[in-house]
Amino acid sequence: MNEFDVIALGLGIKPPWKIVGQILDTNVEPHQLKIRIKADRGAEFPCPVCGRMCKAHDFQEKTWRHLNFFQHHCYITASVPRTNCPEHGVKMVKVPWARKGTRFTMLFEQAAMVLVREMPIAAASRIIGIDDKALWRIVFHYVNKAMSRLDLGQVQGIGIDETASGRGHRYVTIFIDLDRAKRPVLFVTEGKGKETIEAFKDYLESHKGKASNIARVVCDMSKAFISGSEENFENAVVVVDWFHVVQLFSKAVDEVRRLESRMNRIPHGTRWAVLKAQEGNLSDKQKGLLLELENFAKYTAKAWRIKEMLRWINRAEWYQGAKWRLTHFLNHAYSILDDNPILKPVFKALETLKRHKERILNRWGNDYTNARLEGLNGLFQAARARARGYRNVNTFITMIYLLAAPIEDVLKST
Repeated sequence: MNEFDVIALGLGIKPPWKIVGQILDTNVEPHQLKIRIKADRGAEFPCPVCGRMCKAHDFQEKTWRHLNFFQHHCYITASVPRTNCPEHGVKMVKVPWARKGTRFTMLFEQAAMVLVREMPIAAASRIIGIDDKALWRIVFHYVNKAMSRLDLGQVQGIGIDETASGRGHRYVTIFIDLDRAKRPVLFVTEGKGKETIEAFKDYLESHKGKASNIARVVCDMSKAFISGSEENFENAVVVVDWFHVVQLFSKAVDEVRRLESRMNRIPHGTRWAVLKAQEGNLSDKQKGLLLELENFAKYTAKAWRIKEMLRWINRAEWYQGAKWRLTHFLNHAYSILDDNPILKPVFKALETLKRHKERILNRWGNDYTNARLEGLNGLFQAARARARGYRNVNTFITMIYLLAAPIEDVLKST
């Protein structure tokens, strides 16, 4: 075995291809190892369309960037034949070390994808020594190919939520499979309106899924999400996730606190005390603030007590018990409130709760929640950081797919 055989083995080169030369160019920085590959004279090659073995019609010289050879950049150059198939005419043959239309070998691209999964695009492009646009083209190819192979035929429960894709009012809507424990993201699209539901339905049906198979949709109280889900998934029960109910009243408490602080001096630290659970991880100072809340912020105290009563509803074990508790909660909340404008955020939250009462109660009787999607928020933040500096929303969507979609075999997408 000579030095050419060792390199050929590493590249996976087999007859009729063979290495015919190599040179280390030390006149450039970094140094470049240039490997020349050639096919045996008179060899036949399969037509890239039908596979019929054909003689070479002519040759075109091409060069690909390969994995570094120690500290040296490595390039492969080959005269690639074009076959003249009787049925399909003149076509460029496929080389075994690179996919069609790229300037990089498959081993180089696979190494690049491993880096992209672990660090921001900008950092990965510096390490492997190519510009970020070329790296994004590699990422787009592998991720899009892998996503195109998804089989959604078994999907029955979906969770829907939106997240900011950048500064300003720019959002993407994310759809997850509620039955998948790992990598549950199925689809991501720009926007947060009803059109995102329609886009997912089209995507679902183009990937062997059926809208009629969707039995549960879990989402927030967005009118667009609810109406879009009820129109596009007629067999589905729409569930308003409990996380968003708590979030609704937490925001109302904070708004009341801010309004009241304009009238009375409220001690520093009250904000975080009223947003935490009463039986949660409170500091001694926060416990003291809650005990004295009625004395220095009576309206904030009322709003906070109403928010804390939600935990009583959440502890109900069955539908009828939850329905009774929710009805009692609404009656009690209205009874302790007065018509002071400061409490308007709480009234607004209660009206929203009444409007979505049945969809909230649908939570009892099924095991689906959006907790998994909310748990993925940290991962979405990571995806945003990996794509930082690239304002195209497609880069953010692609990074979400790479990190959270069921495409563990992404590197097979040649």
